Amino acid sequence: MSKELENKASELEKENKKLRELINSMESKMSRMQFQIDQMNRLLYGAKRERFVHDTDDKQLSLPFDVPEEEAPEKEQETITYVRSKEKKKEHPGRLPLPSHLPVEEIVLEPEEDTSGMKCIGKEVTDQLELVPAKLYIKRYIRPKYIKPIDDNNIDHKGVIAELPVFPIEKGIAGPGLLAQVIVDKFVDHLPVYRQIERFKREDIKLSSSTLNGWQESISNLLEPLYDVLKHRVLSQGYIQADETPIPVLDKQKKGKTHRGYYWIYHSPLEKMVFFDYNTGRSREGPKKLLENFKGYLQTDGYQVYDLIAAKNPDVTLVNCMAHARRYFEKALPYDKKQAEYAMGMFQKLYSVERKAREQGMLPTERHALRLDESLPLMNELGKWMVETYKSANPKSPLGTATAYCIERWDNLLAYLNDGNLEIDNNLAENAIRPITLGRKNYLFAGSNRGAERAAMFYSFFATCKKNNVNPFEWLKKVLEIIPTYKVNRLADLLPQNLEL
Repeated sequence: MSKELENKASELEKENKKLRELINSMESKMSRMQFQIDQMNRLLYGAKRERFVHDTDDKQLSLPFDVPEEEAPEKEQETITYVRSKEKKKEHPGRLPLPSHLPVEEIVLEPEEDTSGMKCIGKEVTDQLELVPAKLYIKRYIRPKYIKPIDDNNIDHKGVIAELPVFPIEKGIAGPGLLAQVIVDKFVDHLPVYRQIERFKREDIKLSSSTLNGWQESISNLLEPLYDVLKHRVLSQGYIQADETPIPVLDKQKKGKTHRGYYWIYHSPLEKMVFFDYNTGRSREGPKKLLENFKGYLQTDGYQVYDLIAAKNPDVTLVNCMAHARRYFEKALPYDKKQAEYAMGMFQKLYSVERKAREQGMLPTERHALRLDESLPLMNELGKWMVETYKSANPKSPLGTATAYCIERWDNLLAYLNDGNLEIDNNLAENAIRPITLGRKNYLFAGSNRGAERAAMFYSFFATCKKNNVNPFEWLKKVLEIIPTYKVNRLADLLPQNLEL
């Protein structure tokens, strides 16, 4: 009988063990699902900032003069006098001076009273910033024709006439300024074609969408060689940052449907150049082909495509992004505050070293030495902590996911310490993506793969303009004026960072 009871007890214990494992598994699954729901809610409704302020202590500090009520002495009334120092209120600095490069229209306002016989003792000047809306006008080229009179031998001489300048679009009605404005409006200010057409209508100019798209296609063909120069210039650098972002593209075979294409962004921090490459998908074929002959440092996020590229190319040194590593711990803060706060504090110290180098204007060699002196010990300490934390953390919890992400890529996260030219993160490349994000909200999708390729070209040029503080309209207008007759072997002179405006 006792043996029977023992068998039943053993079976119950096994069932209880299975039940506990099932409960733990369900709790873990629910925790992961709650984490995903929280992240979705944050994306939809929450703040996008990732600022971290280290808490000192959750408990309110007790005041040094707090006395328990039962031990408090009897209160006595006394009169206290004191002198309070009050800061003098700062005077308003007034309006900022207006830019000196703007043209000035002077308007002299005389008093309504009779001033004859009076002496002018000074002037009061008030400046106001005003705007004259852009106006379309016709640029008319008039070419007189000349011919010599018929001579004694009755020979008819050939006429003489000036040659027309070379236009960006042969026999087109749009001048360089108009073409530049249409393209800048779409790819810098994110104004879709149909809105531009409405604006032209207000000027009583009727243009169709096919006309504007035709202009963009013609300019794309004209600038294609310059786009190739930019691509080769970026890929010839020994250090580039890479990232990718999706773009919906209209599917011609399925009416009303789109497929997901991708822009791959390659940024050269050393020469401040950006190159966008469009591909129909997110597979490794696009970057693999583009980076086939690349040699140097490639800084990216944790996307495995880059790992595969670096693994097959011994000339590529992969550098991972510290901001992405930090982001995982920032997401883990609500679930394991103490542990995540420690990691966030360490990342904060690493970034303070970068800020110190930037504020002191250090050269790459000086920044490299500073990192070895201050950042390397921090990274070593953080690495040891991550290994110990991962041993005790639930691998599928937010903290376990964060530590696993870093441990798998630790050598690549350390790689920025090898060279003072390298950045700690990939944020400069991510910043170049923002115009595309804004554009998606306005024009929603690209009309075709060719349209997406065309957009990649203009995004490349205008992102490079932004990196070099170049006015995109002035740059494109001048390029359109001179590129039709410019020497092919000198096209690099026309890149935004090189062209003098």
